[in-house]
Order: sequence, then C-alpha cells, then structure tokens
Amino acid sequence: MGGTFDPVHYGHLHPAAEVCDGVGMEQIRFVPSRVPVHRDQPVATLADRVRWLQMAAAEFPQFVVDMREVERDSPSWMVLTLESMAHEFPDSPLCLIMGMDAFLKLDSWHRWGDLFEYAHIVVTHRPGFDRPSTDKANQLLDGREAEKMDELYVLPRAAGGKIFFYPVTPLEISATEIRKNIRNGGSSASMVPESIRDEVDHCYRDN
Repeated sequence: MGGTFDPVHYGHLHPAAEVCDGVGMEQIRFVPSRVPVHRDQPVATLADRVRWLQMAAAEFPQFVVDMREVERDSPSWMVLTLESMAHEFPDSPLCLIMGMDAFLKLDSWHRWGDLFEYAHIVVTHRPGFDRPSTDKANQLLDGREAEKMDELYVLPRAAGGKIFFYPVTPLEISATEIRKNIRNGGSSASMVPESIRDEVDHCYRDN
C-alpha cells in the first residue's frame, strides 16, 4: 500500500487491517513515497512522514514499513516497487491495495499495464458500491476481475494479474482535511494514532 502518508491516519490503517484479515494476507507493507508523481509534494518532511508511519504501524502486528521508495532516487513509480518486491519475495504473491479513486486513474500511472505482471490489485470501496462501468474501468477489468469471495483462492495461486474489489468500513478521513483542520485551530484527535498526535498537530499548525 503506497502513499505520501502526509500524515498517516486511520483512513489508511483500518481499511488495510480489514483487507489483511479478510483476504488472508501474511502482512501489509506500507510504502512511503519519496518523490510522489501523482500528487503535490508533501507538507511534512520525509523523515517525519516515515517516523509517523513506523510508529503507527507498530500498533498492528501484521504491518511493515517498506523503505525501498525512500531509498530510491528515482520518482516513486509503483511498477518499480512491485518489480523489486517480486524479486525479493519470489514465492509470495503480491497485492497492491488502492482506493477506487486511484484505481480509476490507473491508466495514467507509469507502465500501468506492467503492474499486473508483478501483483494483483485489491480495490477498496464502500459496502454496496457498484462495480464501475465506465469505458476506462472496463478496459482495466477486461479479463482481470475476480468477481466473488469464492474466487479469492485465485490470488495466492498466481503471481499477479487479477483485480479484486473489497468492501471496507468507510471512514470520512483524509490527510487534506486533517491538515486543514489543524491549520484552523483544530487537532488530529480521533483521526491519527495517539502516539503521533502531538507531533502531527505541531507540524501542520506551523506549516
């Protein structure tokens, strides 16, 4: 699961935990971006974003912070990250977790078609949300969609190539809203783990 994590919050952590348990994953690897290519540059420093993510992930036994994009000088292209992971874990099928908004922009990603060579894609969405039916979505889904929970056996039996839609509990939390709330005199209470709350509030109150 990649992102800037500016800051990490429960809208990242709780859906990831639901996917981990529901899909039967061994672990979730959070990959902080050093040089994001699909969004504005982060407000918090890279060191702060990584430290907060490590502190938050420590509260979940199956969460790991993966530093390969931080240690890579190139832009944070996910295809390179997955390629690297596939070489490191050749016997462990990978799943890239993303929200519906990111999925519908997938064709703008660097070498997006090659993502499926290295991983499946798990798209999180609200319960009851209909499968997208736009021409773009149909192009992405053509021949790749795993439609039913019963088909989850497909994911660990192949290195990649499938798209699976997974419903998660909706949380109306975004990093943008957290930063805005703090700048307006509020706090990140209830939106980020208590272990990082004071640092997060201090950072964005001053930026």
